[in-house]
Amino acid sequence: MATGPNIVLILADDMGYGDFGLFNDGPAHTLTLDQLAAESVCFTQHYSGSCVCAPARAALLTGRYPHRTGAIDTLEGRGLDRLALSETTLADALGAAGYATGLVGKWHLGALDPRYHPNARGFQEFAGFCGGWQDYYQWRLDRNGSYSQADGRYLTDVFTDEAVGFIERHAGEPFFLHVAYNAPHFPFQVPEEELDAFEEHDGLTRAVRTIYGMNRRMDRGVERILDALERQGLRENTLVLFTSDNGPQFGGEGENCTTRFNCHYNGAKGSVYEGGIRVPMLARWPAGFEGGRTVDALAHFCDWFPTLVEAAGTQPPNDVALDGQSVLGLLQAQGPPPDLVRFWQWNRYTPMAECNAAVRDGNWKLVRPRIAEAMWVAPEDLAMDRALKYEPQKHLSISETPEPVREIAALPPVELYNLALDPGETENLAEHFPERAAGLLRALESWFDEVEAERRAIRA
Repeated sequence: MATGPNIVLILADDMGYGDFGLFNDGPAHTLTLDQLAAESVCFTQHYSGSCVCAPARAALLTGRYPHRTGAIDTLEGRGLDRLALSETTLADALGAAGYATGLVGKWHLGALDPRYHPNARGFQEFAGFCGGWQDYYQWRLDRNGSYSQADGRYLTDVFTDEAVGFIERHAGEPFFLHVAYNAPHFPFQVPEEELDAFEEHDGLTRAVRTIYGMNRRMDRGVERILDALERQGLRENTLVLFTSDNGPQFGGEGENCTTRFNCHYNGAKGSVYEGGIRVPMLARWPAGFEGGRTVDALAHFCDWFPTLVEAAGTQPPNDVALDGQSVLGLLQAQGPPPDLVRFWQWNRYTPMAECNAAVRDGNWKLVRPRIAEAMWVAPEDLAMDRALKYEPQKHLSISETPEPVREIAALPPVELYNLALDPGETENLAEHFPERAAGLLRALESWFDEVEAERRAIRA
């Protein structure tokens, strides 16, 4: 029997700093998360593994950079979201240590092949969907490989119900529950009553009010999960974590209607600027460490695999080379923080080192900006992505057609920022510190070559 704490890892989808009432100082309404932050260790410099869904989730669940895992893009119809079968997930490691393991919500690490299903990747129980998004009312729920259609409930509520049920079923044994809400990801839908709290804010578009309402509904779901732990007497020895997979989506449904306050960070979802990759992390474990603190040290999605495995009192498999380091010492206010250089890169289809890439070393961050041609998606792939959500029975295997040909006109110059002085990335210092910029660029190129070589090897 495992002796470590229960672990509840809650992940929002496209929720930025400014979507929390705690950080917004305005219309955002997240009373439960605000209170959880007051009881938790709150990381102020915490980064996702990517600026988009699938690669970020791969990093969180494996402790490895997403390129290594094969999960490089969100296009499940092409299989670019698939987590390589050679990867060991956090659920694999904790299940081997005696934990009951469950996933509720969004998977997005392989949708069209049973070998990539959550039940085949360490999660003994699964209730959710395997693709990138789902309608909140016309949903299709996969429960351990059996499907049920929408029954009138709002999908966020369905996931909360499933999470509470898992806690009640496994209250007598150690468990790892990953609750992966799809809120506030597109499509922007919420029960009308959730909009009432934002009626007095005349400057908000309906889309932004809807997103705040989606977060408000999810916030109450988190409250129900925490209440379930309390009822079962599990509060003290349960490690609860809350974060988001990436920054907020700005734009959508044909217009720039979802731009909203994000603590003055530059960029948003899809960008390696701070607004796309810097996300909150709250961690509460009353029996394990003192809450009500902030940690300013750099932390990354890759760090949570080794951290949670260590908290559980076990070790990762010997054949797994992790990119992350445990931050349990930071949580327990012991020892110095990990001293690591961190990297990010994302574009559509096959990765390009020159596009949308970044490296952070201490306070310095080098950015290779987005290239429009490398961010374009073919209309037929967009159509398949939508059809997979509403007509999944028509698509049973991934598309094997060649990727669109991309002709890059010109490469934008690199950018250099000192985040200690300029967290909003407003002043490009590359011309003032050319040697530092050149050194970081070499590190970024070397990293990309290494992780891309590993990705190509697993796909060969």
